Amino acid sequence: MALELHILGSNSAAFAHNRHQTSQLLRVQDKYFLIDCGEGTQLLLKKYKIKLSKINHILISHLHGDHYYGLIGLLSTLHLYGRKSELLIVGPPGLSDIISLQLRHSETRLSYDVRFIEWAQGDEKIVFESDKLSIETIPLDHRVPCSGYLFREKNKKRGLNRKMIDRPLTPIQQNTLRDGKDVLDEDGNVLVSYIEATFPAKKPFSYAYCSDTKYIPELADKLRNVDLVYHEATFMDDMKERAANTYHTTARQAAELAKVANFGQLLLGHFSTRYRDLTPVLQEAQEVFENTALAVEGEKFLVS
Repeated sequence: MALELHILGSNSAAFAHNRHQTSQLLRVQDKYFLIDCGEGTQLLLKKYKIKLSKINHILISHLHGDHYYGLIGLLSTLHLYGRKSELLIVGPPGLSDIISLQLRHSETRLSYDVRFIEWAQGDEKIVFESDKLSIETIPLDHRVPCSGYLFREKNKKRGLNRKMIDRPLTPIQQNTLRDGKDVLDEDGNVLVSYIEATFPAKKPFSYAYCSDTKYIPELADKLRNVDLVYHEATFMDDMKERAANTYHTTARQAAELAKVANFGQLLLGHFSTRYRDLTPVLQEAQEVFENTALAVEGEKFLVS
């Protein structure tokens, strides 16, 4: 199973320099997760030829407009397209009230069910879980309740080395080997050793989305060794004081977190409109953590 992250919008506050407000699409095998939904998100989905019908999960980080003002438009479009399957929306307290109010006053009854999961500020809890994947909230420090999301693949099974298996095995016996256990005969003797008959399991992938927040050094414990991490970098470090006063982070601070926590790769986003050219933002981070990239429109990042 692989993870593919597609950046839709990357700006903070407002559209500028051909950069839209924050939104991302994360594909995990056959599941599509929309992360934040700034204004214009559905147009970007169409631009990049992503079928709206594939999205069954939407995660909103907080209730500042540049992160959710595109949501009601997307929900309305899905309704006009005749959607029937349930949609799960995860987000902060008040999100369901806002959507319900907009639908009520427009006298709209959606053609599909919407299920809301709302977390409380400071929550660290699982908001989605399948047999292969879990999503946990990451408490952040912003002017309003705000949370990031940590996607973790569950432990994989070992792979069968069929060249080393010299006898027929039942499906149950194969699963026993893949679970890291020997296949035994009726007397308890080892019939097939899992060490010899399997390959080590691949490392499970992980992705963390850290939306608007003050710099939180303690996040290193939560995010240690995560493969791919998106972290806001609204300002450069010469504006560190303004970043703190507005509950944001600088590119250098995000890179310092990446270095301490040993990220696989750091992605920067949520850029201030003051930066037309993002090269200095990237360079500032790469001075501290080399494997840093800009999460700008249209870019894709793969973890497999």
